[in-house]
Amino acid sequence: MTYAHFIARRERLLATIADGIALLPTAPEQVRNRDSHYPYRFDSYFWYLTGFPEPEAVLVLAGGKSILFCRDKDEERETWEGFRYGPEAAKLSFGFDAAYSIARLEEMLPELMANRPALWHTLGLDPDWDARIGRALNAVRSEARAGKQPPQVIHDLRQALDAMRLVKDATELEIMARSAAIAAAGHARAMAACRPGLAEYELEAELTYEFRRRGASSHAYAPIVAGGANACILHYVENDKRLAAGSLVLIDAGCELEGYAADITRTFPVDGRFSPVQKDCYEIVLAAQAAAIAAIRPGAHCMAPHDAALRVLVQGMVDLRLLTGSVDGLIEAGDYKRFYMHRTSHWLGLDVHDAGEYKIGAEWRPLAPGMVLTVEPGLYLRPGADVPEPLQGIGIRIEDDVMVTPEGGRVYTHAPKTVAEIEEIMAHD
Repeated sequence: MTYAHFIARRERLLATIADGIALLPTAPEQVRNRDSHYPYRFDSYFWYLTGFPEPEAVLVLAGGKSILFCRDKDEERETWEGFRYGPEAAKLSFGFDAAYSIARLEEMLPELMANRPALWHTLGLDPDWDARIGRALNAVRSEARAGKQPPQVIHDLRQALDAMRLVKDATELEIMARSAAIAAAGHARAMAACRPGLAEYELEAELTYEFRRRGASSHAYAPIVAGGANACILHYVENDKRLAAGSLVLIDAGCELEGYAADITRTFPVDGRFSPVQKDCYEIVLAAQAAAIAAIRPGAHCMAPHDAALRVLVQGMVDLRLLTGSVDGLIEAGDYKRFYMHRTSHWLGLDVHDAGEYKIGAEWRPLAPGMVLTVEPGLYLRPGADVPEPLQGIGIRIEDDVMVTPEGGRVYTHAPKTVAEIEEIMAHD
């Protein structure tokens, strides 16, 4: 990514805040235990505007300028922890108008705020930062006799940034396509490696290897590798059971590349071939996904994919004798929720459940070119009295990532998906 894209985003936000001031810190480092930290991951909003990867950094936008506060160069700490840009190099490398030591932020912030009509901040996200903002505002108020006034209005900065992040630019879409290609390769590798008797975590290891081998920084979220009835637990992450012959395994996993997430789910037979009842269930979910993808087009509301998938799924539940009644009546009554209890889509981007509201007022948001969303219908038949014995323990979800284009929806996650494709890649010599 060239830094011109980050500069352009900052300029766009500067136009939004006009004579106000915006303040945006990155994420802090998090202690794992004692003196060990979790792998560092920047704040998504901060990254979206800066591309700056280090902790202990704050972006200030005011007076038409972008100002970075960051860690100083420190050769001793760099010996232990690695390279630091320092303010001077950060200013030149990332296109800021000015950069200062993070140690100067408390001193400079009241002056930067003074006589600005409005403050834009991620209010309520971090109590410590709310308190720091409060101290700076009080410092400005203490200078009232000198003619200084604090901002009179405080806006939630996330609202402005969410609207920007919801529609991806060409650079973002290109990165997301590369992230998706890596994630798809990981899923294909896991399918090819699968055998009865393997542990779920062994398939997780295949994913991790392929993601890192192809340049992804990490998983985008805790991967789900769920064999058999574990697939009926929506957020199963233990990944520690053995895979049984004759069962299905559901993998929900995506990688992160340059901050952007891919999000793919595939379900496949542990021993490489679907049984007739597994195939029947799988084809219902696959048809539901196809209907949802076909519903994606500019101007359609963001719940249209869910509505389309739901009708196919509920008809499938009737065909499997899980439910009785009309499709419309079952949807209105919500009876299907025993077997399908989540929405079909969510926004995707720097966060796996990405920024952006789903409603504008009382209406569902219309889709527009440049938006990216998942399409992930499922069918979850937990063991119990409501499920015929041959269907018990079957959990299926099929998920792809879809870009909204002027013509409709374009799938860009291309892991094996049809029954024939899956059985072919899993054919063992």
